[in-house]
Amino acid sequence: MTIDLYYLALSAVLCLVLWVPYVMARFGIWGIVETMGYPDNPPTLPGWAGRAERAHRNMVENLVPFTALVLVAHVAGLSNHLTALGCAIFFWSRVAHAIVYMLGIPWARTLTFMASWVGSLMVFFAILGV
Repeated sequence: MTIDLYYLALSAVLCLVLWVPYVMARFGIWGIVETMGYPDNPPTLPGWAGRAERAHRNMVENLVPFTALVLVAHVAGLSNHLTALGCAIFFWSRVAHAIVYMLGIPWARTLTFMASWVGSLMVFFAILGV
């Protein structure tokens, strides 16, 4: 397995587990019945839980183009040390993004998001041969 595919797999697993914190907050505050149903007026969740949900949605939105770029580079035989670095930057930036998003650190959230975007662009530029 290439480094690119390894970080793509790690990114997919990260996306698969990012829902856990906010759903656990729902279980703890709403209870199992309300969490499993569709409450009309659910109790308010703590701010971090809402941010956790938004961090998960943001990861879903960004994982799709990242996946496409990594797979195109892989299938085209264009994976190299720069795509590997871009994939590593994407993954570790997304880990940091989720943490700082849940903690509510605005500048760090934006910087980690931009770093993950740069990681995706590194893979894209490798595809273009730039």
